[in-house]
Amino acid sequence: MQTQKKIQQFRGQHYFLSNFYSAPVVYNGVRYENNEAAFQAQKQPGRAEEFSLLPPNEAKRLGRRVKLRSDWESIKQSIMRGIVRAKFSQNEDLREKLLKTGNAELIEGNHWGDTYWGVCHGTGRNELGKILMQVRSELTENQGRK
Repeated sequence: MQTQKKIQQFRGQHYFLSNFYSAPVVYNGVRYENNEAAFQAQKQPGRAEEFSLLPPNEAKRLGRRVKLRSDWESIKQSIMRGIVRAKFSQNEDLREKLLKTGNAELIEGNHWGDTYWGVCHGTGRNELGKILMQVRSELTENQGRK
């Protein structure tokens, strides 16, 4: 029986999967330097421009201080999906790297306690990993149609 390959964390050669990876992305008409900035900006879209040039750690810090839009909990997953989709459709080199992960399970393993988007100490929902695998599947299907 063949075991499925797992990518357990987004570091080293797999850092490109991280939202902290520096890759330009245009989302809702604004260009951001990385996915973390694009995501955090959506918490308060009226302030999106403030996030556009921020490195990921500063974007995350600012995102913790803004007043969350009232519908945030119900839409954050679809926003993340759209931003991840944008990153890998707008950056051909990253799209190729994502496709080369094949059918490996993508796990956003972390040590900072994020059990919603990732997995910490074996516990977590791994929502970012699931979104990445979904986007990879969509890209694979689209590639097959060409």
